[in-house]
Amino acid sequence: MYQFERAFKNMDRGDQFSYDGLKALYEYLVEYEEDTGTEVELDVIALCCEYAEYDSLKEFQANYGEEYESIEAISDETALIPIDDDSFIIQQF
Repeated sequence: MYQFERAFKNMDRGDQFSYDGLKALYEYLVEYEEDTGTEVELDVIALCCEYAEYDSLKEFQANYGEEYESIEAISDETALIPIDDDSFIIQQF
């Protein structure tokens, strides 16, 4: 995790995700590698373009629209990585 976090800071992307968000993204990618047997290349810029963190459903709705009435509705559309009860990361679509 330390090297993952350092890579973001070294690319001046240390503020792209919260610490908890970065940890959740790291765990998601590690699990993906284990499940698929495919190694994920650490490309900080690509990850910043592909994933976005939201503090709440309301913040997400401001970008994607209010037709997504729940986090479950979002997870039906794209990969969703929960961080805590309110915040989450999505694979942008």
